[in-house]
Amino acid sequence: MQDKLATANKIAWENKAYQAWVQAYGTPEELAIELQQNHMHHLRYWLKYIGDPSGKRILNLLGSHGRKAISLALLGSEVTVVDISEENRKYSLETAAAAGVNINYICADALNIPNEETIGEYDIVLMEFGVLHYFTDLNAIFSLVRRRLGTNGRFILTDFHPFARASLHMNNLKNPTDNYFDDRIQEVEVAFNNLLPEEERSELNKVLTRSWTMGDIITAIGTAGLFIRTMEEIPGNRDPRYPEFYTIIADKV
Repeated sequence: MQDKLATANKIAWENKAYQAWVQAYGTPEELAIELQQNHMHHLRYWLKYIGDPSGKRILNLLGSHGRKAISLALLGSEVTVVDISEENRKYSLETAAAAGVNINYICADALNIPNEETIGEYDIVLMEFGVLHYFTDLNAIFSLVRRRLGTNGRFILTDFHPFARASLHMNNLKNPTDNYFDDRIQEVEVAFNNLLPEEERSELNKVLTRSWTMGDIITAIGTAGLFIRTMEEIPGNRDPRYPEFYTIIADKV
């Protein structure tokens, strides 16, 4: 089933993703200027857990358009992105070049990185926003995280809160099921759907996703042999009474 998800999602993410990012963030040259000025803002959720990023090797799994990776590179990190979309890779590398930094971008399924062991070990593995729902087996992705972390390396995960995914209207989930424990594979709009003109959205492919509970996520991280240090629940802008995002910090010790 994971192979089916990966195939469908690669097709969806390689159809107009570059165009969507230009629509949302501007050309790579325009985004580069914005990142040079505001890179600290784009890293606001994580710098308190990273410390000084300068000189650190950071792996950004499912790094998409590269805004976080480029922001880290601007602070002196050696950053590698792994993402399934060639269009994401193109936009990211063009933006990095315009910003005057280098990032290594591997276009691959995160669970099938070619010659994975050759990419080495990292001080930080970062996964952020809209990532876990692309996996049917959390043990597989968190085992990858542990393999790629060096001694005392740190895993940083920020994603949509499972409660929010079940109950709130979000950009990539227009029809929440109101069932926190819903574990069906679902076909939903690709995340950048709303960034494109309405007349072009019918040309987009759907993605396949699977929701997880917070218990699923925490258990799988622990099972992978990572020591959970922190779980931070982040209130939503629409209704701050409820969590919309969360961050988990886990170390390889």
